[in-house]
Amino acid sequence: MQIFLEGKLLGVDDCLLAPATRDADAVFTGRSHWISLLSEVLPRALLSELGLAKILLGSSGGGRFLMLLPIESREAADAFLAAAAAEIGQLSGNALKLIWSSTENLGDWTDVRKRLNEGLERRRGAPGFDASVTVADASAEEYFVTELGFPLRDAETVCWSAETPGRVTTSAGKHSWTLAGLDSIPFARHTAPSEDGTEPASTAVLAGRAGGVETWGVLRGDVDNFAIRMQRAASIEEHISLSVMYKQFFAGELEVLCSMPEFWRKVTVMYSGGDDFAVYGSWDALIGLAGEVQRLFHRFAETNLKDLDGLEGKTITMALAMAPAVDASLGAVFEEAGQRLEAAKSASKDCIWLLGRTLEWKQFAEAATLKDSLSKMVTEFGCSPQYLRDLCGIYRETQSRVSKRQARKMGGERPWRYHRRIRRILNAARPGNKGRQEYQKARAALIADLIGRSAITVKLRPAGRVALEWARLSAAQA
Repeated sequence: MQIFLEGKLLGVDDCLLAPATRDADAVFTGRSHWISLLSEVLPRALLSELGLAKILLGSSGGGRFLMLLPIESREAADAFLAAAAAEIGQLSGNALKLIWSSTENLGDWTDVRKRLNEGLERRRGAPGFDASVTVADASAEEYFVTELGFPLRDAETVCWSAETPGRVTTSAGKHSWTLAGLDSIPFARHTAPSEDGTEPASTAVLAGRAGGVETWGVLRGDVDNFAIRMQRAASIEEHISLSVMYKQFFAGELEVLCSMPEFWRKVTVMYSGGDDFAVYGSWDALIGLAGEVQRLFHRFAETNLKDLDGLEGKTITMALAMAPAVDASLGAVFEEAGQRLEAAKSASKDCIWLLGRTLEWKQFAEAATLKDSLSKMVTEFGCSPQYLRDLCGIYRETQSRVSKRQARKMGGERPWRYHRRIRRILNAARPGNKGRQEYQKARAALIADLIGRSAITVKLRPAGRVALEWARLSAAQA
C-alpha cells in the first residue's frame, strides 16, 4: 500500500519580517530564497534519503509539497520531517513552521485531499505548536547572507545534508540538485548587480537607476482564487499538472523578463511561488514589469486553462508599493505591498493597485497610453513639468469638495470649467506657437481622456489620476 504525504510551511511573512541585527535587506533576501527553496529541496532530500525514485515527487514549491510513498516509509518520513522542522524553527526564531500530513491512497482524490487537509489542520492546532517567537540561532543571519544571498545568483547547484536538515546550501552537501537544465529545480533568482558586479545592487542604487524621481518599490502579484481552482481538480494527475504549470510559469517567465535590457539592471526577484511572486527595484521598471507579467499570464491562461470552467485561477492581481524614502526598509515596503494587494483583491479581481488607485488591467493600459500623451506635452510641445502638478490639483480639489452623492444631486460637475482650467494650464505652460495645430489636437484629446467626452457631466477617471501621477514622477528631475 502507498500513502500520500503533504507538507506545508506556515508563518512565511512572520519569518520574512522578523527583525535582523545586521544588514536587514540582505537578511530579508536570504530568508526569501531559503523559504522558496525549502519546499523544493526537502521532498527531494527525503526521497534520496529513503532511496526512493524521484518520480514519487508529485508537486513542490510555493511553500508546499506533495509526494507518494510506500506505507513502510511513513515512520522514517515523520522522523526526517521532524528533524527538519526543528532546525527550521531554530533558524527562524520559531516564526516559520513546517507541518505535514499523510493518508493512505484509498478512494477518490477528493476524499484523499480532504483527509490530508484535516491532518494538516490537526497539526496546526496541536498543543505547543503556536509557541511564541524566540530569538533565532546566532548563526542564522550569517547563513542567510553568505549561503543564500548574492552567491546564489551564480550557483549551479543547491545541496542538503542530514547534519543540517533545515538548511539549503550552495556549497557541499550529501545530496545536490541543479538549478539549470531540464531536470533542475525551477527557481527565479535574477539579481540586479551593483556597478562593479561584485554584489547585489542596493535599494539606493536601484532608486538612482530609475527614470524621473529617484526611488524604488516592491511589486507583488497573486493569482486570483488559486485555491478554488486547485480544489476543483478531480484527480491527482490534474492537481499535479496544474501545480507544475503555475510554478514553471512564474519561475520561468520572471527569469526571462528580468534578463531583458529594460529590467536586468533595475529589478531583483525576491521569490516566485506556486501562485504568486515578489520583486523589488526601480519604480518605473516595476510598472513596466507588471504590465508584461499580466500580458504573459493572460496568454498562459488562454492557452493552458481554456478548457476549465470559471475564471478561478485565470486572472492575476498585483500591487506596487513605493518606498517613502530611499533608505526605507525592504521588509517594510514589502509588507505595505502585501497590504495593498489584499485590499485590491478584496475590492476586485484581475486588477492592480498603483499610485493610490486600484485599476482594472484595461484601465492600466489606458493609463499607460495617457501617461505617454501627458509626457509628450513636455517633450514635444515644450510644456513645463509644472503643468502636471497643476492638473493633479484638479483631481484633489474635485475629490475633496464634492462627493459622488452630491454630484448626482446637482446633476454632475460642469465640464466646461475643467476644460477651461486645463486649457489655461496648458497654454500658460507652452512657449511659442510652433506646431500649434498639432498641439491643439493633442490638447483636445488629452482633455477628453482625462474627464470624458460628456457635454453635461464630468467624471475624473481613475486611470487619468494614475497617469498624471505616473507622468509627474517620470518628469521629475533626478
